[in-house]
Amino acid sequence: MLAIHSMTNTHELNLRLESTLQELPMWQIQVELDCPGDELIRLFSQEPLLPGIILTKNQSFRGMISRQKFFENMSRPYSFGLFSRRPIENLYNFLQPDLLMIPGETTVVEATQKALQRSLHIAYEPILVAATSEKYGLIDFHQLLLAYSQIYALTLTHLQFAEEQSQLAKAGFQDLQNNYTRLLQNEKMAALGQLVAGIAHEINNPINFIAGNLVHAVGYTQDLLELICLYQQKYPEPAKKIKHKISDIDLEYIASDFPNLLVSMKLGCDRIRQIVQSLRNFSRLDEAEKKIVDIHEGIDSTLLILSSRLKEEINGKQISIIKEYGQIPPIECYAGLLNQVFMNILSNAIDAIQEAIVKNSELNSHNSSLLNKPAIWIRTELTDDHQVNIRIIDNGTGIPEEIQKHLFDPFFTTKPVGKGTGLGLSISYQIVVEKHGGQLQCLSTIGKGTEFIIQIPVRLSSDVKHNI
Repeated sequence: MLAIHSMTNTHELNLRLESTLQELPMWQIQVELDCPGDELIRLFSQEPLLPGIILTKNQSFRGMISRQKFFENMSRPYSFGLFSRRPIENLYNFLQPDLLMIPGETTVVEATQKALQRSLHIAYEPILVAATSEKYGLIDFHQLLLAYSQIYALTLTHLQFAEEQSQLAKAGFQDLQNNYTRLLQNEKMAALGQLVAGIAHEINNPINFIAGNLVHAVGYTQDLLELICLYQQKYPEPAKKIKHKISDIDLEYIASDFPNLLVSMKLGCDRIRQIVQSLRNFSRLDEAEKKIVDIHEGIDSTLLILSSRLKEEINGKQISIIKEYGQIPPIECYAGLLNQVFMNILSNAIDAIQEAIVKNSELNSHNSSLLNKPAIWIRTELTDDHQVNIRIIDNGTGIPEEIQKHLFDPFFTTKPVGKGTGLGLSISYQIVVEKHGGQLQCLSTIGKGTEFIIQIPVRLSSDVKHNI
């Protein structure tokens, strides 16, 4: 009834630039459509990493059902009783899932591009691989991305080797790097902007429904409580059955607490609305037009996206964000691109502080400023010549001078392979300098910390490049 391919860690694979899907570890668990739904529950329980199950009928391929879609449906009311003991075919016909089937000879790079083009509701579904005419397998989407990351790292290695071997072609190679970083940034930001905008939209609809009805719920509650009060005045001695019920439910407490409960719900709705607005601000990533925006909204939206990282505790320490915003008028800029600059610099600051905390703890260092109060300061100010300065400062261990010289070079990174691409600060430099006609500087002292200074004009000049 089933066959399980021996799973291999993607990091252990010896991948090449032209590696195909057939070289990746695949799941090949098969189940006949006439088996009951309980069989899928058993198999998914046995294999926690199993992304999906191939469905067959009389040993012939019929389709695939993913772990995510299966449990999403089975968690709905009545679904478990309806499908758990009936043939899987009933559930499969009901779901009619969208499948992405790719031939096994397809390269990992091409397959990843196809997978990323899927719509949001199936973005993380496993990929069905047609290895031969009679043999199929499943590749987990995250395993595919890990393989793509390794091939991407190999590509960078080849590019760096080519640069070392061919000084004569250095100028042309630099253009190739710039084009590559721009293409990568555009695709990445468009995908991220679409994803964030979609999430914001999906959250906004139900929260508007709840918030709109809360207004009426408050009014209805007040009317009902007033009616109960009138009844108590008119009939101070109710029947025993009513007295017992009043005592059981503690009517006095409900009357005092219910309005407070509704107020709390309204505050919660307002908070979710603020989060949705921040997500919408951040989703300007794929906008190509310049706009007049509040730069502080962009910074706050980026901090919201990074909030989960900022809440992480490393050796019991949590990074504090200290905002020192000045009086900045709305500025003309490419809002989404500037959000990406903030994201890159703040992410690097978080990485640097977290790494420094771990190292200082291991070495029993006495950098008390970092160990006791790790923090990132964000300061904004308007200069006399109508320039906006944004300073992002951390109290980490600082950057050596020899590394500072290469910070904005494409593909330069001090992070291990697979964790950093060396493109973040390079792209940020292009956005600030070439796209906005501004300046991006880094000031750092070993043992004291690092400061990035972003300077952009309040109004964009007409001769600034627009091709990033």
